[in-house]
Amino acid sequence: MHTSLHSTTQELLGTAALPGQPRPTAEANDVRRTAAPAPTFLAIAPIPVGTNPVGLAFIPNGDLYVTNSGSNNVQTIDTATDTVIGAAIPTGTVPVWLTVAPNGNAYVPNNVSNSVTVIDTATSTVLTTIPVSGGPAAAAVIPGGNIYVSRFTANSVQEIDTTTNTAVGAAIPTGSGPVGIAVAPNGKAYVANRNANTVTVIDTATSAVLTTIPVGAQPNFVAIATNGNAYVANIGSNNVSVINTVSDTIVGAPIPVGTNPWGITAGADGHVYTANRGSNNVSVIDSVTNTVIGAPIPVGSQPIALVVAPNNKVYVTNIASANVSVIQFAPTLSGITPNQGLITGGTPVTITGTNLTGASVDIGGNPATGVTVNSTGTQITAITPPGVAGPADVTVTTPGGSATLVGGFTYVLPVHATSLTATPALAKLFPPHVYFPFLTATLTDQVTGLPVPGQTIVFAIGSHLLGVATTDAQGTARLNETLLLSLILAHGGYDVSFAGATTPTAVLSPSSAHGAVIEP
Repeated sequence: MHTSLHSTTQELLGTAALPGQPRPTAEANDVRRTAAPAPTFLAIAPIPVGTNPVGLAFIPNGDLYVTNSGSNNVQTIDTATDTVIGAAIPTGTVPVWLTVAPNGNAYVPNNVSNSVTVIDTATSTVLTTIPVSGGPAAAAVIPGGNIYVSRFTANSVQEIDTTTNTAVGAAIPTGSGPVGIAVAPNGKAYVANRNANTVTVIDTATSAVLTTIPVGAQPNFVAIATNGNAYVANIGSNNVSVINTVSDTIVGAPIPVGTNPWGITAGADGHVYTANRGSNNVSVIDSVTNTVIGAPIPVGSQPIALVVAPNNKVYVTNIASANVSVIQFAPTLSGITPNQGLITGGTPVTITGTNLTGASVDIGGNPATGVTVNSTGTQITAITPPGVAGPADVTVTTPGGSATLVGGFTYVLPVHATSLTATPALAKLFPPHVYFPFLTATLTDQVTGLPVPGQTIVFAIGSHLLGVATTDAQGTARLNETLLLSLILAHGGYDVSFAGATTPTAVLSPSSAHGAVIEP
């Protein structure tokens, strides 16, 4: 669905194209398709939210706040279920790119009403509203816990003390039309000046401007990748500039992405993502090679901002379709511990990998039970189902796809101790007479308490083999002793032994016994 923008947001949120630049399409089905297969796909249906959603920020409990610039409120997305929960939180007019401070409060710039709404994320209630003139656009946390707010029409950044919730210090001058702010690990803030085609670098310790860096056309947002570099989304030139945050110089050539990249964010895995408003998709950049990987990922209409969750799911606001897209990448598997267990199942296992959120697990084609996934989507714990002895495939399936460890788990048979009992050889000495013409030995499984049929029992006297016999249904083997009586009498009895065996259900351990001579 296409939702028109609030009339007062046209300057900050409008989509006017530069000369020679195409206007963004209105609907997601207008996206130009590529023949290359995408390595990722949308895992779930988009999450409906308010009108003209813009900013996204995770709150301390792991849920996600989204600002609705057309509805003038903030909604909460439960990231466990990817659904909106609770009542909408009212803000000022046209809330845009928010941030959450270390004290747990959310700071929401209201572009048209020239204020910042402060929300207690623990209770989802508004604490106060801070006047900030000049069309506040985006907020970012700086070292020490205060926040910077860009002032789009005042060409400056204002610091807010998050303890007193008041503006502090003089406004810090930037280029024309500052929007996105990102803070590098070294404490420097990088401010994208959309109308000046530059990035202003600020020392957050002194609030002094250090330098101004020319970038592409209409830079809108900045993200700091795991390599420490700043990545700048340039709306008008359809690319991303990379800045070395140590030297504050441009690294290499701009990286081409989709049409009109408005939003940019970086994940813990080293990937950088752009929300391409003009082509209704998301591009993925490998920050190691600074190249785009895979095919663009289709999302909703006019994606404008995005964030990466700790479990590597990507949330994207679609300003024209009033929803948030959720991207979940296909799982990868690196191992399972332990990698073997009994055929009866019940072995607790830990599976490691990436993108495992929402997983189910099959081992040998049977579903595992008790499946839980950690908050980062990198580890699964589960209980193995019963299986067949031998190697079994371990398959993990998530909304993003599936992955298999071929022969990753081996089912083994349990080891059962056995006991062997031998009947005495009954005889009368004068004259020699056999009272019971058979030697018998009975084999019992000590785990189940049941007789063991079909197993070979060896009858012997010392090293002299008397014979072998197979246990019957009652676990008993019989050997005729009539011709062996003199030998048995001479040695005071006989011995029986079971060498052990493997059955379809268990490994039977060896056992032995001695049969004595009874003289009535």
